[in-house]
Amino acid sequence: MKEFVFLQRVSGANDSTKMQYADLHHWLPGDILQKADKMSSAHSLELRVPFLDPKVMEVASSLAPSLRANGKDTKYALREAAKSVLPEEWADRKKVGFPVPIRDWLRQKKYYDLVKTSLTSEAAQQFFHTDVLVQYLNDHYEGKGNHHRYIWTVYVFLQWYDIYFEKEVHFHEEEIQLAYA
Repeated sequence: MKEFVFLQRVSGANDSTKMQYADLHHWLPGDILQKADKMSSAHSLELRVPFLDPKVMEVASSLAPSLRANGKDTKYALREAAKSVLPEEWADRKKVGFPVPIRDWLRQKKYYDLVKTSLTSEAAQQFFHTDVLVQYLNDHYEGKGNHHRYIWTVYVFLQWYDIYFEKEVHFHEEEIQLAYA
């Protein structure tokens, strides 16, 4: 019921304003900002969200909906303002979030070799058709395909498996040997 009270405050507004209001009062504080805070704090990073500055929010909330977003652009007024200080291609580019350059890493020899070793391991052979995985890796490395998501998913699984299943067995063997030494 609490969410309906918030929406009553903007009941006469257009749909865009209602959605932004809901995001601002529910999704941002209860989800995305909380996650960003926890992730940055976990790694001793100080994170700032510049567009949540009270003065910036005051100006942004006073803009007409067509200046906030329209059928062609998101953040229309911000993009137009950015063109005065940034190259136009930067001001007009799509949102990308915080991508990790896995695609690029897998095209570097040292990472290609590291991942290939994992993809051809005995553990990998238990779960996957390693010849297909190596072909995906080779195609990606040579620029013939873009298979980084498949490759990375399998690689992360294999690392997890190694840490929590393979290494644990070795740890117990060492522990047993130490107990009888």
